[in-house]
Amino acid sequence: MKKANCNFAVIGGSQAYTLLAKGKIAGTRLGPAETPYGPSEALYLVETKGARGAEGAKFLFLSRHGEERYSVTAPFINYRANVYALKDRGAEWVLSWSGPGIINRLYQIGDLVVASDLIDETAGRPGTFFEGKGWGFIRQNPVFCPQLSAIMHEALSALDIRHIVGGTYVCTRGPRLETPAEVHKYRILDADFIGMTVAPECFLARELEMSYVPLCYLTNLAEGIRERDYRPGELFEGLLTPDETERVDRAVGLLPAIVTEVAKRVQGVERDSPCARSMERYRRAGILPEDWHEWVSVPAAPG
Repeated sequence: MKKANCNFAVIGGSQAYTLLAKGKIAGTRLGPAETPYGPSEALYLVETKGARGAEGAKFLFLSRHGEERYSVTAPFINYRANVYALKDRGAEWVLSWSGPGIINRLYQIGDLVVASDLIDETAGRPGTFFEGKGWGFIRQNPVFCPQLSAIMHEALSALDIRHIVGGTYVCTRGPRLETPAEVHKYRILDADFIGMTVAPECFLARELEMSYVPLCYLTNLAEGIRERDYRPGELFEGLLTPDETERVDRAVGLLPAIVTEVAKRVQGVERDSPCARSMERYRRAGILPEDWHEWVSVPAAPG
């Protein structure tokens, strides 16, 4: 794989592969990266030109579900390989997009939300780089990078794109959707929307001192929020009306402009948030190797 470094990365969620296929996000295909955890999904280096001589943008792009179609469901994504690969290529800022369903009726299908908190229900996924190590007790408040959240808010405002800052994402294991009783439980816990991909991705990024924020486009009403007829063969078996599908598609269509604007705004910005110093306690204790590659545990070979 061709080596290319960039300090800003985008992890694309559902429908990211359609943007690649349609050329809405286009760049140099670098291919999958070999990591201690196996190959990552394919990386792209995207470089855009600014209008009328203005500065363009540069970012790494990875579609977590595959390049050409939805080929890997949430519980089987190699999160460690993907995050490791981005870090290895210089990524410090990570914009992750996800398409969760709505629990809180104050939100609407098609809304764009910069999430602020998380409930992790993904037991069983490999969730740390530090297996067998004596470190990793990292505070998770704030859950997502406040500095990058502010930059994203500024970028969305500059583009005159309606959005909401704040909200709690509950991340379930999948690949099945949740039952009405499960969704009701999460309503009691004050969750706002429900998806399957932000954890352990955000925790892995924090372990490697990367600034990570999910930008959510809300795709449907979660089960039990409003009764919908079961329609076999349709997306989510009938949870979405045609009008709602159009609203989701419009939200997805905004993402290339959003990530380009954020990419421009992070250039040259010094990181000043807890994310950039999450391992400082171990560094000061003199037990953390200088090279982050030496922080991680390498899985034993099978057999």
